[in-house]
Parts: sequence; structure tokens; C-alpha cells
Amino acid sequence: MGINSESDVAGNLQIGPTTEGMVRLYVEADGVELPFDFDPEEAEEIAEEIRAAAVAARGMSKKR
Repeated sequence: MGINSESDVAGNLQIGPTTEGMVRLYVEADGVELPFDFDPEEAEEIAEEIRAAAVAARGMSKKR
């Protein structure tokens, strides 16, 4: 499955700091739990990528 493929799978995403000073993205779907820990600098890079994707998505929706 690619990033542009639709799916009927529903999931839950939680984001927050850990007691170890990391940023955790916690994904849960269909009984699978995936914790992803990032140092704060990596988390900021991911946030920038998410913002850039949001800008690009807005541009695509205006073209329709």
C-alpha cells in the first residue's frame, strides 16, 4: 500500500513527550501498537514535513 492508496483501516494517533525527553508518535490500528520515539530535533523536522505536506495538499484541493 502506498501513501496515495485509500484504506478502510481506522487508527488512532497520539503524540506527546516521554519521560526520557523524547517525542513519541504512538499509532494503534487493528490491534497493532507502534510507538515511534524521536529526539526533539527529529520531531521538529517531522513537523516541518507535515506542514509542507499540508500546504501542498491545500494547493491540490484548490485545483479541483
